[in-house]
Amino acid sequence: MTDLAPALRPLEWVGMQGIDLSLLLEEPGYRREVHARADVQVDLPAPHIKGIHMSRLYRLLDTLSDGVALSPVLLQPLLQEMIDSHHDCSSQNARLRLQMDLLTRRPALITEGLSGWKAYPVTLDASLVGGTFELRLTVGVGYSSTCPCSAALARQIVEQGFLHAFPSDQAIQPATVAAWLRQNATLATPHSQRSEATVEVDVPSDAPTLGLFALIDQVEQTLGTPVQTAVKRADEQAFAALNGQNLMFVEDASRRILGALSGEYRNPQVHVRHLESLHPHDASAWARSTTDQVLHER
Repeated sequence: MTDLAPALRPLEWVGMQGIDLSLLLEEPGYRREVHARADVQVDLPAPHIKGIHMSRLYRLLDTLSDGVALSPVLLQPLLQEMIDSHHDCSSQNARLRLQMDLLTRRPALITEGLSGWKAYPVTLDASLVGGTFELRLTVGVGYSSTCPCSAALARQIVEQGFLHAFPSDQAIQPATVAAWLRQNATLATPHSQRSEATVEVDVPSDAPTLGLFALIDQVEQTLGTPVQTAVKRADEQAFAALNGQNLMFVEDASRRILGALSGEYRNPQVHVRHLESLHPHDASAWARSTTDQVLHER
């Protein structure tokens, strides 16, 4: 007869997932309440214990909604309280994941006074394991990418069309060339696509804020073609010019971002994804720093 009794053994993590929570995010020039979802767990090293005190974890987690801005210095003592609340379970470690959207207004490229809302997905992974506190920040940044190979092929078609239209060495008036370009410069256009960069960095335990905007701004400035919100014709034209002057493969994007973050942040890791308009699949690249050197901690 099969023994249906569960084996008694330690468990790595026990807790809850998907808890709705209201959090206050505060950065320089920014203060807003956001909706977050939280996962919270403690370890269970005692092999015979079951039925942890989930209500205690919930109540402790709810203190993050007390109107105090979320910060690294707020999370470490919270995790310690969670461990202490489970001393009768012999718990020694705790972890917390917070997922939310950083909602902010972004200005148009050209038109003064024009802006629109843009959301950046943010994940915070905090842990207190063996007495060591770690905080990992992950942000998602949308951008546009134009394929260098496609751009070269498009230019070749335009070149061939021009040579076909003007086969001889006869002098050509600039106005004639301009008229031909207005009509035919789009004989072929390079394909571009909405793209995604997911960036992870460690946050120092004593940092006064999470440094969300500093990280996002650096990624967007490095890539040069962040997706836009509200636009008029001048903004769309400026965006087209940026894309035409800023061709990139996934290899280019991932290397640019990692190069910009290395030396500024600890343990940066990058994943870029170009949602191809040519193919039914995506192009992706991953990169991570090979050094822990930090020149400036934010």
